[in-house]
Amino acid sequence: MELIENIDQINHPFKNAVITIGNFDGVHKGHQSLFSSVIRKAKKLNGTSIAMTFDPHPLKALGISGPPLITRRDQKVELIEQCGLDVLLCIPFDKAFSAITAHDFIENLLVKTIGMKAIIVGADYSFGKDRQGNIELLKKEQGRLGFETLVSPWINNTDSDLKRISSTIIREIVMKGKVDQAYKYLGRHYQIRGKVIKGRKRGGSQLGFPTANIKLHDELCPKLGVYAVNVETAKGNFWGVANIGFSPTFGDQMFTIEVHILDFNDDIYGTRIRVNMVKKLRDEKKFSSIKELSEQIEKDIKIAKDILEKNGYS
Repeated sequence: MELIENIDQINHPFKNAVITIGNFDGVHKGHQSLFSSVIRKAKKLNGTSIAMTFDPHPLKALGISGPPLITRRDQKVELIEQCGLDVLLCIPFDKAFSAITAHDFIENLLVKTIGMKAIIVGADYSFGKDRQGNIELLKKEQGRLGFETLVSPWINNTDSDLKRISSTIIREIVMKGKVDQAYKYLGRHYQIRGKVIKGRKRGGSQLGFPTANIKLHDELCPKLGVYAVNVETAKGNFWGVANIGFSPTFGDQMFTIEVHILDFNDDIYGTRIRVNMVKKLRDEKKFSSIKELSEQIEKDIKIAKDILEKNGYS
């Protein structure tokens, strides 16, 4: 997949470009279905399959508090590439870009610069200055400018669960700690990732369970508690138990994400890890002593091993 990070990098229109446009936060099953439609249409036209997304989130660029991200930029790019598109346009979104009128966006950017022959979007798609562009405008302009507008249907979770798959519902699920349910909407486990930093240095010395500590930035944080996780490191993939919260037993009120990686003793400070959130085990709890907490962690590890084995992790 070719990654283009600025419109100025496009030297000539793409051949028979078929494009979809959106934030694609989460790259969930609905997005994946949309990308598949773009790829199929591009093959019919012997053309180029393209997705356009934005960085940062448009709301944040406009000084409005946007939603926490399900996928940060690096993960979003990776996931979109896995879907098989030819090109990803990851466009810087700023006030100047937001001032482009809907007509200019269609004619000058999509048609003349990118070479759009078809656009596939959801029914509520809007664009351009003050979001004045919509499906109706696209269909009005398609004859004059020589492209086709296709509206992709909403994707439901399952035949029995008719909830529309959306980034909003995934955020709600993760924030409630129901990370196992998020799998049904994402097609994968919800993942947090980051650089391993120095923590309290008491996991190994006081509890007997050394931990890798990571810090979140703009991304979505699951509900506080203890989780069974699968951890991807430079040394390989391992089972683990993660604690998200304030470690109330110690009483210092410092928020941390601490991951105890099972059967692992390597020094990974300063390296990046990926933590796949498989299932919540319990809420965070204040214990009467460090010994009682340590005993509970032993129980958490046993439960986590059973869950991870059932989820097919070896």
